[in-house]
Amino acid sequence: MLRVRINAGKVGLVFKKGDYVRVITEGLHWLGFNQRVLMYDLSTSFTTPIALEVLLKDEVLAAMLDVVEVKDGEIVLLYEKGNFKNVLNAGRYVFWKGLIEREYVRVDLNKIYITENLDKSLFSNYEVNKYIRTFEVAAYEKAVLLVDDVYTKTLGGGTYRFWRNDTSIKIAKADLRQLQLEISGQELLTKDKAAIRINFYTQYKVKDVEKALLENKDYEKQLYITMQLVLRAYVGAYTLDELLERKDNIAETVFEDVKTSASKLGVTVINCGIRDVILTGEMKDIMNQVLVAQKKAQANVIMRREETASTRSLLNTAKLMEENDMLYKLKEMEYVEKIAEKIGEITVSGNGNMVTQLKEIFSGK
Repeated sequence: MLRVRINAGKVGLVFKKGDYVRVITEGLHWLGFNQRVLMYDLSTSFTTPIALEVLLKDEVLAAMLDVVEVKDGEIVLLYEKGNFKNVLNAGRYVFWKGLIEREYVRVDLNKIYITENLDKSLFSNYEVNKYIRTFEVAAYEKAVLLVDDVYTKTLGGGTYRFWRNDTSIKIAKADLRQLQLEISGQELLTKDKAAIRINFYTQYKVKDVEKALLENKDYEKQLYITMQLVLRAYVGAYTLDELLERKDNIAETVFEDVKTSASKLGVTVINCGIRDVILTGEMKDIMNQVLVAQKKAQANVIMRREETASTRSLLNTAKLMEENDMLYKLKEMEYVEKIAEKIGEITVSGNGNMVTQLKEIFSGK
């Protein structure tokens, strides 16, 4: 006979010549001839030395064990004392009961939605996170959810998680803020074949997310092309001079034409604006020459107008001097004063007209 002591937190399995006999728990036990005991710690998982089915025939031992069967397409989340411990993949797991309180949460990976009541901290755990697909939708966005390329629903802002499996899950997002689309340096031809470049912008918002993302491919690119075609049609309908005169009407016309097409894209156009109308190099030189010629002609007109006014003023002055001797004398004194400011000394005789003498002096006679 062999005496064996089983301490607290331990159990023993008794075997005789390799065959299982019984389980012994805490206390003092006697073993018979050819019997041996395998000791186990109740805080660890159970590793069977022989086929588990044989051991489970012992109802006493079976009542002391938790047998967890995990099928293909499943995982089991193992908790010990309320804390997450591990992920159990497909297979069979055996744990001792009694010493440590364990909880098992079974997850069917064939479904996509996470319906289990899981703590959010688990999602950052690598062992769990590798079984999860995560999608982020910003507060200013909306997204359409596609399951196996079939539209399922529209998602608002938030974080969305799904179990990872063979089911295809995609989301397509649209920005709901006011957006701006720029057409920069667009080269266009006017009706009279003049080449110009236009910088144009459009402000818009996505209003119908499903229409924008599901019924249209690259709705932003389509909106850009629509604006481009409307601009080309407008510019091509006018000559360069007409276009420059109607420059302020371009934005309004494009806005009205684009508005209807944009609604088919799920987009609302808020306003349009034109930044610049730029003439190409050769056309710019020609327009500069025209502008210089126009300004020269305007300057000539102004000069002729001023000369005419000056001559008319002199004529009026002459008529007044002819009619009034005193005014004539005052004019004489005015000229003498002006001449005296520039010449140091002038000698004239007392006979004859002073103005006449001055004229003879300055004429060289």
